[in-house]
Amino acid sequence: MFEEKLSNATKILHIISSGWVLILALIICVDVIGRAFFNNPLLGTSEIVKNSVVAITFLQIPLAIMIGAMLRTTIILDSAGPKVRNAIEILACFLGVIFFIALAAGSFEPLIDAWRIGEYEGEGALRVPTYPVRTVVFLMAILSAIVFAWQIVRIFSGKPHIVEN
Repeated sequence: MFEEKLSNATKILHIISSGWVLILALIICVDVIGRAFFNNPLLGTSEIVKNSVVAITFLQIPLAIMIGAMLRTTIILDSAGPKVRNAIEILACFLGVIFFIALAAGSFEPLIDAWRIGEYEGEGALRVPTYPVRTVVFLMAILSAIVFAWQIVRIFSGKPHIVEN
């Protein structure tokens, strides 16, 4: 039950990030066409893209962890026996939990400050709020830690740590 909900949540976040990429592609096309043909670029494109790339990346991390698509070198895993492989996977997941908890802890105060002061990036024609991106980073760090912790539970229960798509 929990695993199904976690898997569905990560897939929904991935779909949201994919839609966001399409919207960015349209914004960039409008900017390029505006520059090339009308000498009038879409103001704020660089600020929108810069902030969006961070959010899109973090929205995709939980699913990547869930399905085992994180960057990895399998040369050692392929030559190891099942017990050593599980030990390595548990260690990697444990380090992932620690990393994402540290990231969430480190990003919490800047997130609160950004919401409190209404932090924006950019000057002039378009100012892009940064607090939504900071919120995405914080929440996805927590969710990523949960997914890594769930992978450890799966390994200890004898299930493969990678959830099928």
